[in-house]
Amino acid sequence: MATFLQSSVEKGSDMVQDFFCSTCEEEKLEESADYYCESCVKFYCGKCIHLHSQLFKKHSPHGRSDMKKWPVAKKVEDFLFKCDVHKEEKLAMLCKDHGQLCCNNCAFLNHRQCKTVILLSDLVQNTSTDLKQVSVTIQTSLAELKKLQDNQEASIQSVQISYDEQLQKIQETRQKVLEALDVLEKKTLQEMKDNLTKLQASLKSDVDKCATLRDELKQLGDAIQDINDKSKRELSFIASIKCLDKIQQLEKYRKENFAQLKSSITFQPNSEIVQYLSKLSGLGRIEHYAQTLTVQGFPDQVIRIDGKSEYDVRLRNDSNNEFSCRISDICVLPSGEVLVLDDENRNVKLLNQHYQLVSHCSVSDEPQFMCQITSSEVGVTFCGFSRKGVQFIKVNNNQLVKDRMLEFQHCCYGIAFHQEDLFVTSGTELYNYSLSGKLGSKLHEDKSNTFTVLSCAVSPTGDKLYVTNRSQNKLLTLARDGSVLSIFVDDELESPTRVHVTSEDKVLVCGRFSNTILQVDSQGSKKLATLATERDGLKRPVSVCFNSHTDCIIVGMWNNTKILVYKIK
Repeated sequence: MATFLQSSVEKGSDMVQDFFCSTCEEEKLEESADYYCESCVKFYCGKCIHLHSQLFKKHSPHGRSDMKKWPVAKKVEDFLFKCDVHKEEKLAMLCKDHGQLCCNNCAFLNHRQCKTVILLSDLVQNTSTDLKQVSVTIQTSLAELKKLQDNQEASIQSVQISYDEQLQKIQETRQKVLEALDVLEKKTLQEMKDNLTKLQASLKSDVDKCATLRDELKQLGDAIQDINDKSKRELSFIASIKCLDKIQQLEKYRKENFAQLKSSITFQPNSEIVQYLSKLSGLGRIEHYAQTLTVQGFPDQVIRIDGKSEYDVRLRNDSNNEFSCRISDICVLPSGEVLVLDDENRNVKLLNQHYQLVSHCSVSDEPQFMCQITSSEVGVTFCGFSRKGVQFIKVNNNQLVKDRMLEFQHCCYGIAFHQEDLFVTSGTELYNYSLSGKLGSKLHEDKSNTFTVLSCAVSPTGDKLYVTNRSQNKLLTLARDGSVLSIFVDDELESPTRVHVTSEDKVLVCGRFSNTILQVDSQGSKKLATLATERDGLKRPVSVCFNSHTDCIIVGMWNNTKILVYKIK
């Protein structure tokens, strides 16, 4: 029998049941099988099946469209039969007392005292299993785990972002302390300078006084020397009186000033400042704040608007007029950061949680729509004259970095992603691709007009797809295989440009020409509410997104530099 290829046991991803061609395997070639023959119990590739059909005309091989008749791959069988405790043993029994599958070793070691241990071969004779329901449960659980994983990854990023923000705050606090110390230093220096000036002025006055007295006494002394022995009794009397007077002034001045000690200026530090700082454990308290994430609610619970804000997302090099932007799509990352696609200026813009512009990067080839791929990566569709495909962009340290690119033959408009499946619209078709760009299938087609398959979204569990038919004013809900489950039309929905599904499975769709945002039930069959109209500021809305971090609905508009943020109750 052919070998099982790319088992999920090895990859840890979705179950991929593929097989090698038995004939090619005998030639030591690895070719994927396209047919299985029950008569031969062998697999055949597209080339080998022709020779087989010529040799065994009565055999009826089953192609991939009839894989239900293919056998279970041995690796899948081994994986399911393997005991989780004794890896080399096969499961053989079920202990009903404990509700546990067990191998012979488990039964002997752990379940000898149990009353009801039944062989699996006997149990399955009277037991039916609804694998379809199990599969649905698995898909739902996988979606919940993916959401939980995304939240945890977002928490890692959020912690790093908060760390960087608080680090900046610590540096700002340190700078404020230094600035306060600078002010104290300036005040102290000014006080010391004022004291110096005052003291120097006083000492300078004393010096000038001494000089004046010296000059006057010297003049009197010279005069006395000149009139001595000249019998000028009147002049001698006057000189004697003046000398005595100056000597008395000198004595008085000397008694008042020369008893002082040597002058100096001293500084006594305020020890309380150093003591206070040394007693502190840091510049502030470090706290851990955990925000409770919104839990799964009721998908058809009506949203109610409670206020509106506007934020300008124009870049400096964008045109200055109010019609210079066209926000064709919006994504909110688990970290709370917001990405907006401006197809008018051909760039993606990164906004922080307060809707302030942080970074941007240019996207060529006419960008169309955008969706989240991982907690820090988005995919942007483009449909240029020379190239068509998806450009992946990552958020790294508040910067947008262009990553790999997938190119397709058809135009790329709407885009959605769910558990390794990439959904892309061409305007008239909906395709399912892998993240590597491998085509899975064409899920839906409508060539009755242009843009009959424009934007798309996927439910949180991945069981439903939503597609807008802009030319015929319709919202389609599809099953995962592409079959139409419901078609929604409404007088208040004209030219539906974008459909968005929240993590709680609430469906939002915007009408460009009707100037409306509608909430549709999760089945896509009826309108639950008209959330906003032209009276609420809508002017040709072309994108809508729910921000669970702030409980807001973000709307982008045609030829408008502002996004509208509606707060919900």
